[in-house]
Amino acid sequence: MIDSLLRRASGSLFGLAYGDALGKPTEFLSVPEIHRRYGPGGPRELVGDPVLVTDDTQMALAVGWALHDAPVHTLEVVEPLLRRRFLDWAASPDNNRAPGMTCLRACGELGRGLAWQQATVVDSKGCGANMRVTPVGLIDVDLDTLAGLSQLQAGLTHGHPTGLAASELTAYAVRLLRGGAAPTELPGLLVDRARTERRTYRDDWLGDLWQRSGADSPAAFIAPGWDECLEALDRLAAALRRPDDGGDPCRYTGEGWVAEEALATALLCVLWHPDDPVAAIARGAATAGDSDSIAALAGAFLGAAHGLPGWPPGWSTRIEYADQLTTLGAAWD
Repeated sequence: MIDSLLRRASGSLFGLAYGDALGKPTEFLSVPEIHRRYGPGGPRELVGDPVLVTDDTQMALAVGWALHDAPVHTLEVVEPLLRRRFLDWAASPDNNRAPGMTCLRACGELGRGLAWQQATVVDSKGCGANMRVTPVGLIDVDLDTLAGLSQLQAGLTHGHPTGLAASELTAYAVRLLRGGAAPTELPGLLVDRARTERRTYRDDWLGDLWQRSGADSPAAFIAPGWDECLEALDRLAAALRRPDDGGDPCRYTGEGWVAEEALATALLCVLWHPDDPVAAIARGAATAGDSDSIAALAGAFLGAAHGLPGWPPGWSTRIEYADQLTTLGAAWD
């Protein structure tokens, strides 16, 4: 009863969109300029009617609809659905929100009909791999399927092992929070997962992707991705040992343009403000780095923890794509 009242899936999806929207106007501003415009806490009010989001929310919806439409969550069923949703996004006139070049390049190759292992940008670990993975953490699948789906949706565009690993950790964090884990438990649980999975190559989902890297073996391909995530989580742990001085979290965990840094910096915002979702996404938006992606992930995490009641009630009717967010959230709540 408590979980159904909290509506954690809806809270996570809307939280992602809210963070994305708050970070949209600040992404390319310096921290002093953000503070000058919005105050030291960052932007805390949604502006516009509707309130516009970026490609982060658009692509999360693409992943969400592919999962929603899949009668079973297997590679054979989900890959074509993801491909079609990504190509529809790439061709949409609403794809005018400064989309990432990796996503556009890979979608161009997918549109030519190439196998995704050939279409992907194999050397890119940009945060586009994991800023859209939240829906995977919200569906009812076993951990192996969560891992495969997370890495598959990342791999269609970002073929770097760190993008794959960070995507799995991001979806796993959403799953843990939705299941009732406390935000403070996340760093240790994610480190445990990364160490356990360090040499696991999911060939049933990834096929021969590893061969494009020049690695000697599948395990040698995937392990450095997990190692980079572990290094980012180490920086997160070090930052949490310091008092919060109110400054830019990117100083400690990176600017978030790459996947492992987006995950770590979003978690830092969450763990500095675990009981105040709006403060957490405002903090993510008030960064020198990829503010919309950092804030979007922070919103997805705390939305999964606090549910829809964690957000201001008037926001849900004003955010762009509210109808789609509502439909997907209701399907998974």
